[in-house]
Amino acid sequence: MASNPLIGTWRLLSWENPSVEVGQVSYPLGEDATGYIIYNEDGYMLVAIIAANRLKFAEDDLLSATKEKETQAEETYVSYCRRYDFLGDTVVHHVEMSLFPDWIGGDQERLVGLRGSRLTLSTRSLLLMGIQQTAHLIWERVSTLAS
Repeated sequence: MASNPLIGTWRLLSWENPSVEVGQVSYPLGEDATGYIIYNEDGYMLVAIIAANRLKFAEDDLLSATKEKETQAEETYVSYCRRYDFLGDTVVHHVEMSLFPDWIGGDQERLVGLRGSRLTLSTRSLLLMGIQQTAHLIWERVSTLAS
């Protein structure tokens, strides 16, 4: 995997979901969502994305939040990890752990676009909230010299 251009840490610049038929664009975690995706040399990946301005729990006890606060936290966060296969124009994430339990044990394929320090990961058309959409996430490589 020495020639794998995905290896490294990438910071989210944007995540938008254009609809296939209607021509509308949605932003699942808002237009100012932040996140990272990391691909390592050992073939493992991790992604975590959050909405900006997430509400904090009033309690300091991680396990004592109300169901409403837990639901809000879940709706403003996406994360999964496991092994991946880089196939040139696609990458397949073999999901082992995920906030969304239905992805566990399955594969998530992403179409790959690389241009300089920018990485675009996109899905093929999928049904989201009853509308056929594609997801487009644009990432920027994090410099190893950045603090």
